[in-house]
This record gives sequence, structure tokens and C-alpha cells, in this order.
Amino acid sequence: MPFMPVTDSMFLIGESREHPMHVGGLQLYELPEDAGPDYLSKIYQSLVADEQSVQPLFRRRPRRPVSSLGQWSWTTDNQLDMEYHVRLTALPRPGRVRELLELTSRLHGSLLDRHRPLWEFSLIEGLEGNRFATYSKVHHALMDGVSSLILAARALSTDPDVRDMPPVWAMPPLDKPAKTDDASGGPLELLENLRAATQDVAGVLPAVVKSANTALREQASVLPFQAPRSIFNVQITGARRFAAQRWSLDRIKAIRRATGATLNDVVLAMCSGALRRYLLELGALPDRPLIAMVPVSLRAKQKRSEASGNSVGSILVNLGTHLEDAAERFAQIQDSAQIAKRSLAELSPLQILALSGLIMAPLAFAPIPGFVRMTPPPFNLIISNVPGPPRPLYWNGAKLQGQYPLSIPYDGQALNITITSYADSLQFGLTGCRRNVPHLQRLLGHLEDSLAELEKAVL
Repeated sequence: MPFMPVTDSMFLIGESREHPMHVGGLQLYELPEDAGPDYLSKIYQSLVADEQSVQPLFRRRPRRPVSSLGQWSWTTDNQLDMEYHVRLTALPRPGRVRELLELTSRLHGSLLDRHRPLWEFSLIEGLEGNRFATYSKVHHALMDGVSSLILAARALSTDPDVRDMPPVWAMPPLDKPAKTDDASGGPLELLENLRAATQDVAGVLPAVVKSANTALREQASVLPFQAPRSIFNVQITGARRFAAQRWSLDRIKAIRRATGATLNDVVLAMCSGALRRYLLELGALPDRPLIAMVPVSLRAKQKRSEASGNSVGSILVNLGTHLEDAAERFAQIQDSAQIAKRSLAELSPLQILALSGLIMAPLAFAPIPGFVRMTPPPFNLIISNVPGPPRPLYWNGAKLQGQYPLSIPYDGQALNITITSYADSLQFGLTGCRRNVPHLQRLLGHLEDSLAELEKAVL
């Protein structure tokens, strides 16, 4: 197998018991009308019995032999234990969403076994309201959150009558764009690729200088290490707490239309107001505004959509949490996000990754004792918004009610907020360090209050 790209292997290098490096997804389904008492049991038996359908991507196992000089590579596991990777479990009574989130929190806090392919899938029965759930997790070295959503959507159907649908691990990655006749992959193409890569690398330093000059010139722009200290910027444990809820997409779109903002601007403003309320409640609101790192997908810029690996850049956005007025906070967020996006517009994907690496680099040093305590945070938290399926979907006749993303807190970054869209709603997933982010579920109520406050301010 080939060597692992650095953008993928860094998630293995930085992993420890306190820092699991996998992303996850919680999906809620409504049982079909014709579902019998053994509906989930039959699905489980069919999943564990079909080892032959597992695609090569989900057979990859990491290895680092001495001959590779420490560089990680992938090898193929030809002895998959499907009963290990796929589990059937049940919630304790009364089977509320509260019990589901507690179970999901525990599952998300445990490490994946590096001696096996880095993924797990759980079928969860016993959920009230004639429902069941699935929880899946995959190591970030194998794929990023966008990739996992692409595959998850392709494993579902818009037709409720379709049965015997393949699971995610049986779905092949999306096809790469077809080569033209004059792009044969020969020596000329190799030289051209090397030339383009050399130009990109040469442009990294000017891109850094340009971004710094823009940040110094524009009042609303942000540079790393401008963030204030907060309760989120501490060393974390490996235990997780997860909270999730959905909101009507029409409410968010109404604000977007009234203000001319982007959908992501509205989402960031929701989070800003909620974080302000949450920190005020704890008596821990910094005098200076919180700074969010916002991932930016590079797949469209790269003109390919292969559902594997990592292809994500990042920008820094001023959340304006020091401002009491919701309209002023919203304006601050819009200005900051627009400036950050303009700074990336003329850069190549490689240059964007290089700049993003500078933003994220301090996280690599965070596990060093004393580093988080003695250095200012590069940013306060990560807020990610990932587009999801626009239409209702079904899996073996069961209607998907919601899908909630679970992401990765880091040392110095104890809270991660990830949002995805589905049909007519936005689904918020909040993943935090169990010890250092108290009463995480209260943020859900603050998100509703923040959205209502925005509606009152701009509509």
C-alpha cells in the first residue's frame, strides 16, 4: 500500500487516550410500518454475514514498519471480523433521547483499535417513539467529515420501498473524473504536476505575508493567537459529552434573505449568541471576542469529489461575543468571514492547506505539558458547517429523521460545534470534553434563544 499523506497521518500521530481522533455520526430513524419485532435483528445478521462486500477503503489498516522510517502507510486487512466492527445494542429504559445521547457520548470517547480497520458501526434499538438509531465512527486519518457524509447519503434512498440496501462500507468511493486522451499519466503529466506543485510551494510564503498584511489592515480580520483565554482553552480528558438538536432551515433562511448574509454567517451568529449566554451564565465570558476556526472544504476548488482522505482548509472568524446587541454581533461576524474568505479566493488548494496548517499547528504542541497553560490559544473553538442531503431519505424502509455529526475536541479546544443540513432542517452536534465543558446540554437552549434574538433583531 502507498504511504499515507501527511494531512492524513497527522491524525494518527496526534492521537492518544486523551485525544481520540475519529469523527462520528448519530442517525435517528422511524421504523417502517411493516417492521416486525425482529426487524433490527435481521438487518444486523445480514450486515455481519456479508464480509465480501466491504470496499477496500474500509479494509485499510494503518501500519508503520521500520523500513518506512516512521512514515505511516496503509495495508489491507483480509481477515475482517464483522461482528467486531458492527454491533447491535439496546438503550436502557425508558429509551429517551437522553439515554441515547449518554450512550453516544460513551461510544464516541473510546479509541478505535489500530490493529483493525479504523471504523465501527452500532445499531441501537429501544428508542422511544417507534424509532431506532445508528452510531458510526471512522478515524479522521481514513476520511474527513465531508467524505463520511457523502458516503452515508449514497447508502440511503429517496424511495421508502427499497429494501436490502448496502451499508456505508459497501459503497465504493465516488469515481474520479475521467482522463482525456492527452492525459495518459505518462512522464509529461508527471513533470507538469511537479512544476505546478513547485509553483504552489513557492507561493506559500507570499500568501502568508499577504494574509498578515490584510489582517493588520482590516479591523474585522483575525490572526492566530488573537483569541482570549476561555474555559474551552484547557487540557482535556478522553471522555466526551454529546448534545444534539435540529432547527428549521426556513427560520435560518429567512434571516439570510433579510440581511443578505450567507447561511453560514447566520449559523455562526446563532453559535455566537448561544456561547455568550452560556459563558455569562457561568461567569466566564471574556472581555474580548471569542475566535472560531471555521473549516472550509476544498473539494469544489480541486474539481474532484473522491469520498476519502482529507481536503479541508480553515479560516478564523471573530464571533463578536463581547457585543451585547445581536445585530452588532451579526455585522461583526459577516465582516470577519468575508475578509477571511477573500484572502483565500486567489490561492491554490496547496497554498490554502499551508496557511491552514499554520493556523492548526499549535494544536500539535498542545499535549506538551504546560503548553496550553503558558501560550495564548490560536482560536477558542471549532465551528463547522457541512452540507447534507436536501431530500428525505430512507434506509431499508426506515425514514431518516435526523443525522447529527460528532467531531473532535483537542487539547486547548474543549468544545467542537458541527452542523449539517438535512431536508428542511439544520442538525447541530455539540461535542465537548466531559470534565471541562459543564452542562453542555444547556447550550441547546441558548441556541434557540440566540436564534429568536436574531429574528427579533433583523426581521
